[in-house]
Amino acid sequence: MRKTQHALAGFFSDREYYRRLVKIGVPIAFQQLIMSSLNMVGVVMIGQLGAAPVAAVGLANQIFFLLNLVLFAIGSGSAMFTAQLWGIRDIRNIRRVLGLALTLGLLIATFFLCIAEFFPEQVLSIYSKDPIVITLGSDYLRIIGFSFLLYAISFCYSSILRSTGDVQTPLIVTLTSLSLNTLLSYTLIFGRFGMPPMGVQGAAFAVICSRIVECTLLLFLIYRKRSPAAGKLSEMFSYDRAFARRVLIPILPVVGNEILWSLGVTAYNVIFARMGTNEIAAMNIVASIDQVAFVIFYGIGHACAILVGNRIGAGDEAQAFRYAARSFVLSILGGIFMGVILLACRDVVLSWYNVSPVVIEYAYRVLTIIGLLLWLRASNMTLFVGIFRSGGDTRFAFILDGIIIWVVGVPLAFTAAFILHLPIYWVYLFVMSEEIAKWLLGVYRFLTRKWIHNLALAVET
Repeated sequence: MRKTQHALAGFFSDREYYRRLVKIGVPIAFQQLIMSSLNMVGVVMIGQLGAAPVAAVGLANQIFFLLNLVLFAIGSGSAMFTAQLWGIRDIRNIRRVLGLALTLGLLIATFFLCIAEFFPEQVLSIYSKDPIVITLGSDYLRIIGFSFLLYAISFCYSSILRSTGDVQTPLIVTLTSLSLNTLLSYTLIFGRFGMPPMGVQGAAFAVICSRIVECTLLLFLIYRKRSPAAGKLSEMFSYDRAFARRVLIPILPVVGNEILWSLGVTAYNVIFARMGTNEIAAMNIVASIDQVAFVIFYGIGHACAILVGNRIGAGDEAQAFRYAARSFVLSILGGIFMGVILLACRDVVLSWYNVSPVVIEYAYRVLTIIGLLLWLRASNMTLFVGIFRSGGDTRFAFILDGIIIWVVGVPLAFTAAFILHLPIYWVYLFVMSEEIAKWLLGVYRFLTRKWIHNLALAVET
C-alpha cells in the first residue's frame, strides 16, 4: 500500500512537467476541439439535407483526409527535428527544416489538387456506386481543391511553431478560420442573409474562403512577431542535398507510415461505403463525434512529443523517458474518463442529427465500442506520435503502425463485412483488433528505451 502511495506521489510530484504539459497541451487540444466541434456542426448542417449529402461530403473529404495525413507525416517529421533543435536553440537549421517541409508539402498538395480537379468521379466511384453521392461529392471536391495549397503552407508553418512552444498563434488562427467557415457554411448551405441556398456547394465555397483567411492571417502573425519560423526565402531554402538527406532519412518512414496507414483507413471506408449508404452515413456521424472526444489525447500526444524532443535534443535522456512515461499513463487514465463520458452522452448527441432511425442505431452501437476502447487508442496515439517519433524511432513506428493495419485490421474488416456479413458495428469491432496488436508491441518497445535517438546531433554534423 505504501509503495503504491509513494508511486502515485512520485507520478504527480513533477510540477514542471505538468506546468509545461498544460501550457503546451491545452492550447493544442483546444485548437483540435474547435476544429472537431465545428466539423461536427458542419456535418449536422449537411445532415439537414439528408443521408446522400452527408455521405457525399464525407467521401469527398476522404481525399482531404489523405492529404491531411501525408501533411501530418511531413509536419510531425519536421516537428520531430524542430523540437530537438529548439532544445539547443538552433534557429538556422529550424528554418531550413521548414523550407524542406514546405517543398514536400506543396508538391503533395499539388498532386491532390490535380486529383480533385480532374478525376473526382473516378476516385469517388471507388467508395460508392450511388450516382447522387458521386455527383454531389465531385462538385464539392472541384471547389475545395484549390484550398489544398493554402492548407499545406499553413500546416507546415503551424507544425514548426508548435515545436518551438508557440501554440497560441496556431490556436488564434484556427479559431478565426473555423468560426468564419461555420458562419459561411450556415449562410451558403441554407441561403441565409440574402444569399441563395447552395447546399453542398455552399459548404465547399465556405472552405475556400476560410483557408484564404487562415493562411494570410498565420503568415502575418508569424512575421510580425519575428518568430523562429519567420525565415526569409533565402534562409528556408538554403538547404543542400546533404542536409536534405540527413533530415529525410528519419522523415521518410513517417511519410511511409502515414501513407500506408491512411490507405488502410481508406480501405476501411471503402468497406463501410460498400456495405451501404446508411452504413457510411453512420460512420461519418460517428467520426465527427469521435474527433471531439479525442481532442484531449491529441493535446497530450503532441505536448509529449515537444517535451520529450526538447529533452532528447538537450541530451537529458533520463528526463525524456520520465516525461514519456507520465504522458503514456495520463493518456490511459484520460481515455477511461472520456470513454465513460462518451457512453453517457450518446443519446443526447445523436439526437442532433436528422437522419433515419437505422443510421442512428448503427451510430449508437459503434459509439459504444469507441467509448469502451478509447483508452487503447489514446495511449497508442501517445506512443506512436508523442514518444516514438519524438525520439526519432521512425522505422519501428513505420513497421508497426503502417503495416499492422494491413496485416491485421483490413483483412479482418473485409472478412467481417463481406464473408461473415456482419452489421457495421461488428465490423468496427474487428477493426479495433489492429489497435490491440499495436499496443502490446508498442509497450514492449517503449520499455526497452531503444526508441531514443538524438537527431539534433545528426543535423549539426
